[in-house]
Amino acid sequence: MRLGAVRAPGLAAAAVVVLLGLTGCTATGSSTTTGDGVPGDRRHVVEPTAPTTTCATVPAQVVMTGRTASAADEAAPPDTARIQQALDRCAQEGGAVVAVRLVAGAGQHGSSSFLSGPLTVHRGEVLLLDPATTLYASRDAADYQAPGQPTCGTVARSGGSSGCRPFIALRGGDDGLESTRAADGTRGRVDGRGDLPVLGTTTSWWQLATAAKGSGGQQQVPRLVESEHSDDVVLHDVDLVDAPGSNVSDEGGDGFTAWGVRIDEPATARNTDGIDPAGATDVTITDSWIADGDDGVAIKGGSAPSSHTTVSNDHFYGTHGISIGSETTAGVSDVLVTDDTVSGTDPSGTPSADSAGIRIKSDPKAGGAVDDVVYRDVCVAAVTAPIDVDPRYDDPSGPSESGARVPWFTGITVDGLTAVRSPPGATSTLDGYDDDHPLDLTLAGVSVDAPHVLVAHAHVTASGATFGGAPLPGAAAAPSAGAAPACTFPAYPAL
Repeated sequence: MRLGAVRAPGLAAAAVVVLLGLTGCTATGSSTTTGDGVPGDRRHVVEPTAPTTTCATVPAQVVMTGRTASAADEAAPPDTARIQQALDRCAQEGGAVVAVRLVAGAGQHGSSSFLSGPLTVHRGEVLLLDPATTLYASRDAADYQAPGQPTCGTVARSGGSSGCRPFIALRGGDDGLESTRAADGTRGRVDGRGDLPVLGTTTSWWQLATAAKGSGGQQQVPRLVESEHSDDVVLHDVDLVDAPGSNVSDEGGDGFTAWGVRIDEPATARNTDGIDPAGATDVTITDSWIADGDDGVAIKGGSAPSSHTTVSNDHFYGTHGISIGSETTAGVSDVLVTDDTVSGTDPSGTPSADSAGIRIKSDPKAGGAVDDVVYRDVCVAAVTAPIDVDPRYDDPSGPSESGARVPWFTGITVDGLTAVRSPPGATSTLDGYDDDHPLDLTLAGVSVDAPHVLVAHAHVTASGATFGGAPLPGAAAAPSAGAAPACTFPAYPAL
């Protein structure tokens, strides 16, 4: 069965159609769905298992005290060559996927660990961490320097944010990053040490990001895990903590599975996105726990379209929500978000400064079509924007363009959403770009406790949808399509 494809009660036939903020226009977007008519990953996805063949085993040797090593080891991470040589030796051109296994010392995240610079995982292999293993990322910005790009570890005024290579690069396909799980739930860990000073400075990766925001520049920081043009990639049962920048990026791949991934950054760590599929097809993100300082998930369609994505049975803490965008130039379609919870505070109780529940965001600089998106049985707590559909996300006064960059959100369905404990002033936004590019939205079985709703240029079908206990402003009451989901919000698990 497709993950998360069990349907809630169907929409009532007597739903009321409400035209808000329009001057005689309606949307005419197309819809492409799969199988039973529900969008999402078209694959038959089951929980991954570790490779049965181990090609190489690398034992841990580095002693870390307070997540730092000796000055000599910090200056020249001793495990880079050892691990990379094993990965190079085990690359597969066909046949069964093999494991390159990292084994730590005894005990809970044991007496010895790994300290490495950037690594490349090749085709047909999985970097497999034992449960007590921690793989620490180098703090030396020079280790990550991308050729011909801005200086890694600085704030650049131009040139984008591509100055650093990722810590773990997945290349070639049929590859991944996984951990075995101990009986007590312990998993292997990748620690990006984004909170610690970049070597030779007093500034951390996270502080660089904060400085960039204040100056209008771009922080040059490494992603923790990056898959680029690789098909059939798997992340399973691994903990990702304190990433310098984005935790996981999957760009241009066909077939990506993140199952049982736990991500842990504070809500204050700027631009530490959780999992970002970009130009990706057939993606499943499930059974995962994600706390970070930006989007929990951000589905992007910048240079290539993203389609057939399922986000199911996940829990988010202190993030900017389950997001689509902001890059949608090439299009995003066929997305299913189901049975997820979103909490506006991180595991320590710190609220996100930009908390959202479900979110579609773009603007004329990076806009395009977003179509055929279903949110089903989503629970939201303590966020400032329970539902946020914003076509002027980073360009509030941009011109009304007629080209491909105009955001146009059609075929968007929220079928079961409950938002509780919203803070004072919490507001939902339901906006289309203009009368020629209106939002096409269906709401059913929706209960948002915050009464404030901003609506413009929107063609809304509402059934059993209330904000602050009242129907959507401008809409007549209609028979319910089924009750909004009952919600519980689990605590973030101890890592």
